[in-house]
Amino acid sequence: MANVSIKFNGKEFLLSCDDGQEEHLENLLIQINQKFNSLKNDLGNLGENKLLLITAIKVLDEYYETKKKIEEKKKELNDLSKKFKELKNLVYEYRDNKEEEIKNLNNNLNELKRTIDENQKKYEEVLDAATSEISSFIENMDNKNISN
Repeated sequence: MANVSIKFNGKEFLLSCDDGQEEHLENLLIQINQKFNSLKNDLGNLGENKLLLITAIKVLDEYYETKKKIEEKKKELNDLSKKFKELKNLVYEYRDNKEEEIKNLNNNLNELKRTIDENQKKYEEVLDAATSEISSFIENMDNKNISN
């Protein structure tokens, strides 16, 4: 345990604290002294006990206000976290839907290519048959013209 000598309201006090906490304790006492002296200047000398009580109430009030703000910020953070998770889920859902859409489009494209290939073959068959019939017709006509 470490000892810290402080001055409060013109009086010396010796306080104990854990080793390494001396500077922290001194900073806390500086803030208490400032609040106490500020109240003393604002309210006048009401007596040390009453000023100490008012100082303690002010410090406690600030503590609870800070605690309240922290709780509000925690709630806001929690709400933002929930919204972020919802947004993240929407993004993943959108991605999954687009992947499914792309898959369907690729399937449709492949089906279209297959249909085009089939139609191309049928077209070539029809064209070959028509060409063959035209050739046969011309040959028959030539043969008839030659025989006449």
